[in-house]
Amino acid sequence: MERLKYLSGPVKIGLATAAIAILLVIIGIIRGNVPANPLSILMALLIGGVSWFVVAWAIATAARDVESDLDTESPPNAPKSQPKT
Repeated sequence: MERLKYLSGPVKIGLATAAIAILLVIIGIIRGNVPANPLSILMALLIGGVSWFVVAWAIATAARDVESDLDTESPPNAPKSQPKT
């Protein structure tokens, strides 16, 4: 748990989402939706966990970048420069 504080927010969100996806894959394996072949089980776990990690990480990173861009903009009462004509 000590290592988690060194990870960025988007990575933590990705890991949490991947854990949920792997849990759902395990439930699907128990229900018999995946063949009992070890390679099929491994592929299901990898596809479920990695794909959801990447999706959640990308969305969280984009949201963080937008928030940081909004924080660096000028305040709403600041005078706006006129375009040169």
